[in-house]
Amino acid sequence: MDAMTSMAGLTMGLVLGVFGSGGSIITTPALIYLAHIAPKSAIVTSLGVIAITAAVATFQQWRRNNVDFKITAVFSLFSVSGAYLGTRLGGELTVVTQLVIFACAMYVAAWKMLHPVPVHRSVGAAAVGPEPGAVSQNLMRTGLIGVGVGVLAGLVGVGGGFLIVPSLVLLCGLSIQQAIGTSVAIVTLNSTSGFLGYAYAGHVPIDYTLVGAFALLAIAGSVAGTRLAHRLSAHHLKRAFGVFLIVAASAILLKNLL
Repeated sequence: MDAMTSMAGLTMGLVLGVFGSGGSIITTPALIYLAHIAPKSAIVTSLGVIAITAAVATFQQWRRNNVDFKITAVFSLFSVSGAYLGTRLGGELTVVTQLVIFACAMYVAAWKMLHPVPVHRSVGAAAVGPEPGAVSQNLMRTGLIGVGVGVLAGLVGVGGGFLIVPSLVLLCGLSIQQAIGTSVAIVTLNSTSGFLGYAYAGHVPIDYTLVGAFALLAIAGSVAGTRLAHRLSAHHLKRAFGVFLIVAASAILLKNLL
């Protein structure tokens, strides 16, 4: 693994630790364009790396009481099944189609980073966490979003955190810190389900050594990222990351469509 790929691994973990999302958006392009891995194998490898890294990040967030396991269970019940469905669909699509969908997901992530959704909650409500009954009142909508996020995770090798975080804030009433912590828990389950789906199907070769090596670097980055998330304002980092996503998505589309 060369220096640029190693740096991408560290950056992926850092971004996941700070934002609770965005890891796969760095990992998949890095594996394709820096490590020169075949696109389908890169998607599967990305899922494995994210599953391991997000599990470590979840443990760190749990130690800070930022993981709501009740909401994790509700959301994941639907999203894990969607992730498995996405892996089955992904095996039937062409590489170009998967990468175009991936680029579109990057544009959505960029929009979320550059135009954060305002949260109309009082300071007191944000301090105490989710409002009573919020999960049960929005169960159907939460379930549908969970399925959609899961399908996207399995289809193009993304954890879906950039969609999960705003969903948790708006639908479940979590504070941003709780949403990030709960997001990495859900991403862990989504990515694990997607990775196991590909591994069980056996139609895409998996380099388990590469998964382990990249994950070790990403874990180091996630440890630093989780600590930074509690000390630094993420506003300017989010805007910079949003611009990066637009540039990266545009490069993918230009490379594969022109």
